[in-house]
Amino acid sequence: MDNDTTVRIALQKKGRLLDDSLGLLKESGIKFNFGNGRLVAQSTAFPVEALFLRDDDIPRTVFDGVADIGIVGENEYLEKGYDLNIVKRLGFSKCRLSLAIPKSEHYTGVGWFNNKKVATSYPNILKKFFEKEKINAEIYEIAGSVEIAPGVGIADAVFDIVSSGSTLVANRLKEVGVVMHSEAILVANDKLDEEKQKILDELLFRIDAVKASDTNKYILLNAPNDKVDEIVKILPGMKSPTVLPLAQEGWSSIHSVIKEDKFWDVIGELKSNGAEGILIIPIEKMIL
Repeated sequence: MDNDTTVRIALQKKGRLLDDSLGLLKESGIKFNFGNGRLVAQSTAFPVEALFLRDDDIPRTVFDGVADIGIVGENEYLEKGYDLNIVKRLGFSKCRLSLAIPKSEHYTGVGWFNNKKVATSYPNILKKFFEKEKINAEIYEIAGSVEIAPGVGIADAVFDIVSSGSTLVANRLKEVGVVMHSEAILVANDKLDEEKQKILDELLFRIDAVKASDTNKYILLNAPNDKVDEIVKILPGMKSPTVLPLAQEGWSSIHSVIKEDKFWDVIGELKSNGAEGILIIPIEKMIL
């Protein structure tokens, strides 16, 4: 790999998406040296340079080749419509884009929006949805504070990002339809040269190791030897569990990896087959 080759990654300059992105990169062994107000920062021990931008500027910046890759919300990616490669869904900064109307209104279905004015920061996504549903509505584009639009008479309804829903409640709105779910995605320019692609591949390798450790746990348990075969069937592991003899005759220690969300489904089965001393240990990194 050419030591002079550096991949530039576009990141949101502030907010939850930035915090989550930097956290993932840090877990992947990539840290940045940057101070207050700096828009560009070089990483330590990895050939990546960060460019900090508004989230809605990231898709075009990557498309134009100013940045090679970027972490952006899927909602912004779809709204801008630039032809980029989605190389990884990252599973954080999840939200949904929803339609909401005043609580006092009686909602009768999507046809309610016919001949209504809807305020949004995502006119392109909303336009495609209304066209699909054959809804004739006026889309009123607004840059921010979308939820106040019905209250001040700008629009009849809103289409905006919803996470907890507390902002809708504060503005006396109710969510009536989810148009799409969104999460952070890693996008790339489709014209990366060979050296930059190698750096991206290494970055993806590291991210995969971090993400795998988040969803898997290391499990250790003791079991009587006559129950080992049954327990091994319950815990297949990455290839197969490790079985080690204990000092106490007739007993073995079984080590394996299990999906975190599956543990509670099998704990009863493990115990009914004689498993004792069950330990669940976090995995820092997991190379598949």
